[in-house]
Amino acid sequence: MEKTKQLYEGKAKKVFATTDENLYIVDYKDDATAFNGLKKGTIAGKGEINNRVTNHLMRMLETKGIPTHYVKELSPRETLVKKVTIVPLEVIVRNIAAGSLAKRLGLPEGTKLNSTVLEFCYKNDELGDPMINDSHILAMGFATEAEIALIREYALKINDILSEYLRDLGIELIDFKLEFGKTADGTIVLADEISPDTCRFWDTKTGEKLDKDRFRRDLGGVEDAYHEILRRLLGE
Repeated sequence: MEKTKQLYEGKAKKVFATTDENLYIVDYKDDATAFNGLKKGTIAGKGEINNRVTNHLMRMLETKGIPTHYVKELSPRETLVKKVTIVPLEVIVRNIAAGSLAKRLGLPEGTKLNSTVLEFCYKNDELGDPMINDSHILAMGFATEAEIALIREYALKINDILSEYLRDLGIELIDFKLEFGKTADGTIVLADEISPDTCRFWDTKTGEKLDKDRFRRDLGGVEDAYHEILRRLLGE
């Protein structure tokens, strides 16, 4: 399998076409951004860690009945994935109030929510990824009612699986962002990544942040936090 041309470069990844029209290669970068690209920097080793953590979690989710775009890890930084058309939604699942939810609702960060919150945002950097609801999604033609229901079902199931798995490793899953895509035959699959870039991970005992919030908030120890997640999940 060989790269043919670069199709896309985002804030955290590059995507390449391959000699197989149904497969892409994702190349993870060390670049770090926050606040829709207003803050920029580099986190040494981030690309490799996010790639390997994502693949580890996607392989695990596949065994639990969650279809994903994952095919094969090619190197510490590159992964072969199924070609998908991304549904332009950020699907955010929240278990504990933090970040924008805490600010928006005036909740102290760390407040345990009475039930899991699921939010949809329109994936559009220029508009600041505004929050939308099912009616907007249908009106804009982003997904059908059946597809919205399936995405919601998958997101909540992923939350249950990951929360239990991570808690056994001393990690509390505070909240996280998912993206989904459609394969050529219209199948909805989990895409993008699951990593310290897209999740809030707190140590269950100390509450220490083990994710990109350390970069967003200038807390220091960013590389150490990412490596700690790799150590707990993959034993390295």
